[in-house]
Amino acid sequence: MPLRVIGGGYGRTGTLSLKAALEQLGFDPCYHMAEIIGERPGVNDGHVDAWHAFVCAGRPMDWQKLFAGYQACVDFPTCIYYRELLAAFPEAPVVLTVRDPGAWYESWCALQTAAREIRRVTQHDPRMRRWGEFVEVLEERWLGGEPERTRAIAAFERHVAEVKAGVPAERLLVFDVREGWAPLCAFLGRPVPAGPFPHLNERELLAQMPAALARGDASLADRLGLALPVPGSKRGETPGA
Repeated sequence: MPLRVIGGGYGRTGTLSLKAALEQLGFDPCYHMAEIIGERPGVNDGHVDAWHAFVCAGRPMDWQKLFAGYQACVDFPTCIYYRELLAAFPEAPVVLTVRDPGAWYESWCALQTAAREIRRVTQHDPRMRRWGEFVEVLEERWLGGEPERTRAIAAFERHVAEVKAGVPAERLLVFDVREGWAPLCAFLGRPVPAGPFPHLNERELLAQMPAALARGDASLADRLGLALPVPGSKRGETPGA
Protein backbone atom coordinates (compact mmCIF):
# COMPACT_ATOMS: atom_id res chain seq x y z
CA MET A 1 0.00 0.00 0.00
CA PRO A 2 1.43 3.45 -0.87
CA LEU A 3 2.05 6.11 1.75
CA ARG A 4 -1.25 7.89 2.40
CA VAL A 5 -0.23 10.94 4.49
CA ILE A 6 3.03 12.92 4.45
CA GLY A 7 4.07 15.00 7.48
CA GLY A 8 5.93 18.10 6.33
CA GLY A 9 6.63 19.72 9.72
CA TYR A 10 9.95 19.75 11.54
CA GLY A 11 10.38 17.61 14.61
CA ARG A 12 9.37 19.33 17.87
CA THR A 13 6.12 20.65 16.35
CA GLY A 14 3.89 18.02 17.95
CA THR A 15 4.90 15.28 15.53
CA LEU A 16 4.65 12.48 18.10
CA SER A 17 1.12 13.61 18.93
CA LEU A 18 0.31 13.72 15.22
CA LYS A 19 1.74 10.22 14.80
CA ALA A 20 -0.60 8.93 17.52
CA ALA A 21 -3.53 10.83 16.03
CA LEU A 22 -2.95 9.50 12.51
CA GLU A 23 -2.66 5.95 13.81
CA GLN A 24 -5.94 6.40 15.70
CA LEU A 25 -7.54 7.57 12.43
CA GLY A 26 -6.43 4.37 10.71
CA PHE A 27 -3.10 5.45 9.17
CA ASP A 28 -1.26 2.81 11.17
CA PRO A 29 1.66 2.50 11.55
CA CYS A 30 2.98 6.01 11.07
CA TYR A 31 6.71 6.59 10.49
CA HIS A 32 8.64 8.86 12.91
CA MET A 33 12.26 9.16 14.01
CA ALA A 34 11.29 6.89 16.92
CA GLU A 35 10.62 4.19 14.31
CA ILE A 36 14.26 4.35 13.23
CA ILE A 37 15.67 4.34 16.76
CA GLY A 38 13.39 1.49 17.76
CA GLU A 39 12.60 -1.69 15.89
CA ARG A 40 9.42 -3.00 14.36
CA PRO A 41 10.51 -6.49 13.20
CA GLY A 42 9.34 -7.33 9.72
CA VAL A 43 8.43 -3.70 9.02
CA ASN A 44 11.47 -1.44 9.51
CA ASP A 45 14.26 -4.00 9.13
CA GLY A 46 17.31 -2.39 7.54
CA HIS A 47 16.01 1.17 7.80
CA VAL A 48 19.03 2.54 9.66
CA ASP A 49 21.32 1.20 6.95
CA ALA A 50 19.03 2.55 4.23
CA TRP A 51 19.10 6.04 5.73
CA HIS A 52 22.84 5.88 6.37
CA ALA A 53 23.52 4.90 2.77
CA PHE A 54 21.19 7.61 1.45
CA VAL A 55 22.41 10.46 3.67
CA CYS A 56 26.10 9.65 4.15
CA ALA A 57 26.95 7.88 0.89
CA GLY A 58 24.51 9.53 -1.49
CA ARG A 59 22.95 6.27 -2.61
CA PRO A 60 19.39 6.32 -4.00
CA MET A 61 16.50 5.70 -1.63
CA ASP A 62 13.75 3.33 -2.67
CA TRP A 63 10.88 5.23 -1.06
CA GLN A 64 8.30 2.64 -2.05
CA LYS A 65 10.29 -0.12 -0.35
CA LEU A 66 11.12 1.99 2.71
CA PHE A 67 7.45 2.75 3.39
CA ALA A 68 6.00 -0.59 2.29
CA GLY A 69 4.82 -1.28 5.84
CA TYR A 70 3.66 2.26 6.67
CA GLN A 71 0.62 4.38 5.89
CA ALA A 72 1.92 7.79 7.01
CA CYS A 73 5.14 9.56 7.97
CA VAL A 74 5.95 12.54 10.21
CA ASP A 75 8.97 14.14 11.88
CA PHE A 76 12.63 13.98 10.92
CA PRO A 77 14.14 12.76 8.71
CA THR A 78 11.22 12.35 6.31
CA CYS A 79 9.99 15.96 6.60
CA ILE A 80 13.23 17.13 4.97
CA TYR A 81 12.44 15.03 1.89
CA TYR A 82 8.84 16.07 1.41
CA ARG A 83 9.51 16.97 -2.24
CA GLU A 84 10.77 13.47 -2.99
CA LEU A 85 7.80 11.98 -1.16
CA LEU A 86 5.35 14.18 -3.08
CA ALA A 87 6.80 12.78 -6.30
CA ALA A 88 6.89 9.18 -5.06
CA PHE A 89 3.35 9.27 -3.60
CA PRO A 90 1.40 11.74 -5.77
CA GLU A 91 -1.94 11.02 -4.10
CA ALA A 92 -0.77 11.66 -0.52
CA PRO A 93 -1.83 14.89 1.22
CA VAL A 94 0.65 16.84 3.35
CA VAL A 95 0.15 17.92 6.97
CA LEU A 96 2.53 20.73 7.90
CA THR A 97 2.73 20.98 11.69
CA VAL A 98 3.70 24.46 12.92
CA ARG A 99 4.65 26.07 16.20
CA ASP A 100 5.92 29.38 17.56
CA PRO A 101 9.55 29.50 16.31
CA GLY A 102 11.00 30.54 19.67
CA ALA A 103 9.20 27.73 21.50
CA TRP A 104 10.31 25.34 18.77
CA TYR A 105 13.95 26.33 19.30
CA GLU A 106 13.83 25.73 23.05
CA SER A 107 12.30 22.31 22.45
CA TRP A 108 14.86 21.55 19.75
CA CYS A 109 17.67 22.21 22.23
CA ALA A 110 16.09 19.70 24.63
CA LEU A 111 16.01 17.19 21.79
CA GLN A 112 19.71 17.73 21.12
CA THR A 113 20.53 16.98 24.75
CA ALA A 114 18.52 13.76 24.64
CA ALA A 115 20.00 12.72 21.29
CA ARG A 116 23.57 13.11 22.54
CA GLU A 117 22.75 10.95 25.57
CA ILE A 118 21.09 8.32 23.36
CA ARG A 119 24.26 8.15 21.26
CA ARG A 120 26.35 7.75 24.41
CA VAL A 121 24.35 4.92 25.96
CA THR A 122 24.01 3.01 22.65
CA GLN A 123 27.57 3.38 21.35
CA HIS A 124 28.10 -0.38 21.79
CA ASP A 125 25.48 -1.03 19.10
CA PRO A 126 26.70 -0.81 15.46
CA ARG A 127 23.17 -0.09 14.28
CA MET A 128 22.77 2.85 16.66
CA ARG A 129 26.22 4.20 15.78
CA ARG A 130 25.11 4.33 12.15
CA TRP A 131 21.93 6.08 13.28
CA GLY A 132 23.99 8.73 15.07
CA GLU A 133 26.25 9.22 12.04
CA PHE A 134 23.46 9.94 9.58
CA VAL A 135 21.62 12.16 12.07
CA GLU A 136 24.75 14.27 12.57
CA VAL A 137 25.14 14.70 8.81
CA LEU A 138 21.52 15.73 8.42
CA GLU A 139 21.73 18.22 11.28
CA GLU A 140 24.73 19.83 9.63
CA ARG A 141 22.72 20.20 6.43
CA TRP A 142 19.56 21.51 8.19
CA LEU A 143 21.11 23.87 10.69
CA GLY A 144 24.83 24.11 9.98
CA GLY A 145 25.82 22.11 13.06
CA GLU A 146 25.07 23.07 16.65
CA PRO A 147 21.74 24.90 16.80
CA GLU A 148 22.62 28.58 17.30
CA ARG A 149 19.30 30.33 17.93
CA THR A 150 19.15 32.79 15.03
CA ARG A 151 20.36 30.31 12.44
CA ALA A 152 18.12 27.52 13.70
CA ILE A 153 14.98 29.66 13.76
CA ALA A 154 15.78 30.96 10.26
CA ALA A 155 16.05 27.35 9.03
CA PHE A 156 12.75 26.47 10.70
CA GLU A 157 10.92 29.44 9.20
CA ARG A 158 12.46 28.83 5.78
CA HIS A 159 11.27 25.22 5.80
CA VAL A 160 7.71 26.24 6.72
CA ALA A 161 7.68 28.83 3.92
CA GLU A 162 9.06 26.35 1.38
CA VAL A 163 6.47 23.70 2.20
CA LYS A 164 3.65 26.25 1.95
CA ALA A 165 4.97 27.43 -1.41
CA GLY A 166 5.84 24.03 -2.81
CA VAL A 167 2.79 21.91 -1.94
CA PRO A 168 -0.42 22.46 -3.91
CA ALA A 169 -2.99 24.16 -1.67
CA GLU A 170 -5.52 21.37 -2.11
CA ARG A 171 -2.98 18.85 -0.79
CA LEU A 172 -1.79 20.89 2.21
CA LEU A 173 -3.05 21.35 5.78
CA VAL A 174 -1.12 23.81 7.96
CA PHE A 175 -1.82 22.40 11.40
CA ASP A 176 -1.15 23.32 15.01
CA VAL A 177 -1.79 20.22 17.14
CA ARG A 178 -3.50 22.45 19.71
CA GLU A 179 -6.36 22.74 17.19
CA GLY A 180 -7.27 19.12 17.89
CA TRP A 181 -9.26 16.72 15.77
CA ALA A 182 -11.55 19.00 13.74
CA PRO A 183 -9.23 20.43 11.05
CA LEU A 184 -7.23 17.22 10.73
CA CYS A 185 -10.28 15.00 10.30
CA ALA A 186 -11.93 17.43 7.88
CA PHE A 187 -8.77 17.50 5.76
CA LEU A 188 -8.35 13.71 5.73
CA GLY A 189 -12.04 12.95 5.36
CA ARG A 190 -12.26 10.97 8.59
CA PRO A 191 -14.92 11.17 11.32
CA VAL A 192 -13.87 12.90 14.54
CA PRO A 193 -13.07 10.28 17.22
CA ALA A 194 -15.03 10.31 20.45
CA GLY A 195 -11.94 10.65 22.64
CA PRO A 196 -9.57 13.61 23.07
CA PHE A 197 -6.79 14.41 20.65
CA PRO A 198 -3.59 12.64 21.83
CA HIS A 199 -1.33 15.36 23.19
CA LEU A 200 1.79 13.35 24.04
CA ASN A 201 4.52 14.93 26.15
CA GLU A 202 7.29 14.44 23.61
CA ARG A 203 9.91 16.20 25.74
CA GLU A 204 9.15 13.90 28.67
CA LEU A 205 9.42 10.78 26.49
CA LEU A 206 12.71 11.99 25.02
CA ALA A 207 14.11 12.66 28.48
CA GLN A 208 13.20 9.11 29.50
CA MET A 209 14.56 7.39 26.42
CA PRO A 210 18.35 7.39 27.17
CA ALA A 211 17.83 5.77 30.59
CA ALA A 212 15.33 3.29 29.13
CA LEU A 213 17.84 2.35 26.42
CA ALA A 214 20.62 1.99 29.00
CA ARG A 215 18.67 -0.43 31.18
CA GLY A 216 16.72 -2.22 28.43
CA ASP A 217 13.40 -1.03 29.90
CA ALA A 218 10.58 -2.07 27.57
CA SER A 219 7.86 0.15 29.08
CA LEU A 220 8.74 3.21 27.00
CA ALA A 221 9.03 1.09 23.88
CA ASP A 222 5.58 -0.32 24.56
CA ARG A 223 4.15 3.21 24.61
CA LEU A 224 5.66 3.77 21.14
CA GLY A 225 4.82 0.29 19.83
CA LEU A 226 8.50 -0.49 19.27
CA ALA A 227 11.41 -2.56 20.55
CA LEU A 228 14.41 -0.60 21.80
CA PRO A 229 18.05 -1.70 21.45
CA VAL A 230 19.31 -3.66 24.45
CA PRO A 231 22.73 -2.79 25.94
CA GLY A 232 25.43 -5.38 25.35
CA SER A 233 23.95 -6.71 22.13
CA LYS A 234 26.31 -7.38 19.24
CA ARG A 235 23.79 -7.03 16.46
CA GLY A 236 24.67 -5.75 13.06
CA GLU A 237 22.01 -5.06 10.50
CA THR A 238 21.35 -6.41 7.06
CA PRO A 239 21.62 -3.55 4.54
CA GLY A 240 18.26 -2.12 3.65
CA ALA A 241 16.74 -0.45 0.66
